[in-house]
Amino acid sequence: MSEYKLGKIIFTKEEIENRAIEIAERISEDYKGESVILVGILRGAVIWLTQVLQSIDLDVEIDFMAVSSYGDATKTSGVVKINKDLEGSIEDRNVIIVEDIVDTGVTLAYLVEYFKAKNPKTVRVCSLLEKPSRRLVPVKIDYLGFEVGDEFIVGYGLDIAQKFRNLPYITSLVE
Repeated sequence: MSEYKLGKIIFTKEEIENRAIEIAERISEDYKGESVILVGILRGAVIWLTQVLQSIDLDVEIDFMAVSSYGDATKTSGVVKINKDLEGSIEDRNVIIVEDIVDTGVTLAYLVEYFKAKNPKTVRVCSLLEKPSRRLVPVKIDYLGFEVGDEFIVGYGLDIAQKFRNLPYITSLVE
């Protein structure tokens, strides 16, 4: 049995799916006549990336990176480590980094600069969630699902120590 307790549902599966469609429509309009590559940040962004991807009306490719700054903890270590890099080149490509949640901004700021060094045509960010109250580094989120307060969130790909990713909604952990 898990030592964690779940709080109330913050965003339902339907709310998340509807927001993914809206964002996909914006991406399709913003890049009309072009192609994009969605780069999912493993593991948390997989479900969100899939949701957005299904409604994009463009030529779209996907790639993945695995980075960490949390480990199994609930607070960032502040050090970004690349565990899996991109498989292909992003030079002269329209890149959209797909994140599950932007919290302190440390990881995302690092990734944006890392990607820009690879000479893409554009780099934008799509995140399911953001926690502006915890921001340490300013970052721009071009396509945002929802804003959340300063609580630990799980579900829909987000986890704590690899638990709760499979929940079809977003909820918080309670003490």
